[in-house]
Amino acid sequence: MRGLVIALLLLGALATGSAAQACDRPVSVCATSSIGSFPLITGDRPATLLVEPGADTAVTLAADNFATDLERVSGHAPARIATTAGATGDLVIVGVLGQSTVIDDLIARGRIETGDIAGQWEAFRQIVVEAPYPGVERALVIVGADRRGAVFGLYDLSEKIGVSPWHWFADVPVHRRSDVFVTAGARRDQPGVRYRGIFINDEDPGFATWARTRFGGINVEMYQHVFELILRLRGNYLWPAMWAPKAFNADDPRNMVLADAMGVVMGTSHHEPLTRAQDEWHRDTESGVTGGRWDYAANGENVRTFWRGGIERMMSRGDGRPFDTLVTIGMRGDGDEAMAEGTAIPLLEQVVADQRAIIADVTGRPASETPQVWALYKEVQDYYDHGMQVPDDVFLLFADDNWGQIRRLPTGDRDRAAGYGVYYHFDYVGAPRNYKWLNTVQIEKTSQQMDLAWQSGARSLWIVNVGDIKPMEFPISAFMRQAWDPEAMTLEALERYPRDWAAATFGPEHAADIADLVTRYSQYAARRKPELIDPATFPLGLMRPDTLDGGDFGRRVAEWEALEARAEAVRVQLPETHQAAYFQLVQHPIRALATLYDLYYSVAWNRRLAAVDDPRANAFADRAEAAFREDAAITAEYHAISDGKWDGMMLQTHIGYTSWQQPESQEMPEVIRVAATATPRVAAVSAPADAAASGDRITIEAPDFSRAVGGAGLTWRVIPNLGLTAGAVTAFPQGRPPTTEADGVRLEYDFTLAQGGDLEALLDLVPTLDTTGKARLAFGVSLDDGPMIPLVDSLIPAPNATTTQEQRDWNQAVITNVRTLSTTFRSVAPGRHTLKIWRLDDNVVLQRIALR
Repeated sequence: MRGLVIALLLLGALATGSAAQACDRPVSVCATSSIGSFPLITGDRPATLLVEPGADTAVTLAADNFATDLERVSGHAPARIATTAGATGDLVIVGVLGQSTVIDDLIARGRIETGDIAGQWEAFRQIVVEAPYPGVERALVIVGADRRGAVFGLYDLSEKIGVSPWHWFADVPVHRRSDVFVTAGARRDQPGVRYRGIFINDEDPGFATWARTRFGGINVEMYQHVFELILRLRGNYLWPAMWAPKAFNADDPRNMVLADAMGVVMGTSHHEPLTRAQDEWHRDTESGVTGGRWDYAANGENVRTFWRGGIERMMSRGDGRPFDTLVTIGMRGDGDEAMAEGTAIPLLEQVVADQRAIIADVTGRPASETPQVWALYKEVQDYYDHGMQVPDDVFLLFADDNWGQIRRLPTGDRDRAAGYGVYYHFDYVGAPRNYKWLNTVQIEKTSQQMDLAWQSGARSLWIVNVGDIKPMEFPISAFMRQAWDPEAMTLEALERYPRDWAAATFGPEHAADIADLVTRYSQYAARRKPELIDPATFPLGLMRPDTLDGGDFGRRVAEWEALEARAEAVRVQLPETHQAAYFQLVQHPIRALATLYDLYYSVAWNRRLAAVDDPRANAFADRAEAAFREDAAITAEYHAISDGKWDGMMLQTHIGYTSWQQPESQEMPEVIRVAATATPRVAAVSAPADAAASGDRITIEAPDFSRAVGGAGLTWRVIPNLGLTAGAVTAFPQGRPPTTEADGVRLEYDFTLAQGGDLEALLDLVPTLDTTGKARLAFGVSLDDGPMIPLVDSLIPAPNATTTQEQRDWNQAVITNVRTLSTTFRSVAPGRHTLKIWRLDDNVVLQRIALR
């Protein structure tokens, strides 16, 4: 198995920017030497690497990768030794507390201090030691509190010397260096969130086709790259691909062996209990166990036998220890559907009790000693809210609404032994529309929601549905960075993140431009997911005999065209070595969405003009058909880059939606031709309204407040770039109790009315949900010194059909990515006024105000 990893190992690299660490900090990576610094690479030659023969396989495999990283950066492989006997020069030593004679010897001799990591989950220390042994000038010691701590200590250093976690998965190139030094001193690190992972889901047709094309299937040869990616991102947890007919443990038994060997904790998705893939229930039906009703009340004996087989497989290492697993418990209906209507809480409590009895019986130890998680997904959350009892040692995994709004978080019982987590989505199959094709996630929204989770006590497990992994590289990176150190992802760090990421990936020269490209892309894409766009989505402007006004649709097309031009302007300045990564991470999504907008815009004009027999319709028909062909060409280009490495990955259909479910194939929208021909002239697109008065409407961006008044320990902060335009504002820290008008926590906006009359205030919010169980979020609005008017938002996620106004409001909010509430002030005099927005509930995020 180790030979397999070595044979297929392909490592990642970050570009020039990542080596430019703050060289006045301990154990920073720098290009020049300083007093007491460790020469990791000098004159193209890396330091010697020491790993003891008895080291854990996770440490050994990570050290192998680290050695290859050094070779990629320096051009030469490091010397490898297994003992300090006879060692000379400079050494990199890696080991685990209590498992390494070298590490334990250094501790015993007082050469290194490790007391602050002992017993700490996945903690590590990096220490530069002077003359640790005769003949050894200096050593860089990487010591883990456990095996993954040592692994993360190595990969942390790999990233800092310029090796990207995405080197293999996005073809990020390595920048060669002849000299790399590590400053003197010591530093420690450890994760904030205990389990940090991804869920490969909805993987057909893209990911699955790619895996079959490149690896012959979703097998261990493929998964080794996924495992390495997770660890390099400093994650530790995976829910594997599971759409039928896939089953991680059954399809390739080597999968779980390699995951355990590399140090990745395996799980199964929220509806696959006791390590069993749901598709396994539909296999081997001749046994008489599987294939029957997935109904615990009617078929419990067979279901229990099925589950028992999953735990027996988990214990099949042969040494009495389990493969490293976080076991999902609970039960949903077959195929990730709700269980039978009216399912009783006592039945589910019995399910969990029986599952834990199986775990205890098979493992031979109390169930509490096997990590378990129960996912409160969709209707399962209702069981929790209605009092279902789950043992205290089970992680409770809350979920978002599948569209990025967390539904529930801990309230009064934050001291639960196992703790809480969050299951989040970057990809989804379901109503009101699938979104699987491109990244449509703003990292600013994800960060705001995950900070809310952290501040509310959901600190044990964060996992995100990433679809095919690609093209979600950017938000995955940000999510995993925040999961490792939630406190470090301040608003300032969040604003810097795109530039830091761009500098690390492509070098500092174009980092600012690339950062703005990915930020603007994410903002434009999040306004409305591409699967929700069609020719009727946005209004066109006026149609005149001599000109056509693009209207709102035209403004959006112009934005995408400008962004596409900027992306191309950056591309031509990048070296050939960066072209594949740039196409995947930056240019492809921009070109793809610009083309989609152009397609539907052209179809919209074609149909409108054809309806009145205007011959200009024909030019738009040609333009639409050209855009449809360009869409296919962009996909083909993706599949051809890097010598066809990603062939099949972007096969996801995205044109021709007529319902929530994806179309079976790309369908060119119907266009109409009329008898004559003419060339249309489209008028210049007018700029969007600004924050000044325009006719009878005043628009104010939320960050443009006149005053921000804090109180009750709260401060108003701007979340840069969040939302539709200039950013959004909410009160920090999050996760705090409600406030009242008496607390005085408010924003004030001064404005001037040219004429008097009734004044309507429309408040555009970033969609969010109440996470405390009230199913309502409130804030207040007042004008000048008038009374505060409470505004209450009640969005209720609708898993399928919308039947209530609250569900219809949620449906519209996730489609448009904005939630608008309003109130009217009567008989307002002309002149200067102040609108006040009062903080009442947590998690209300304001992005824009319109007064009319």
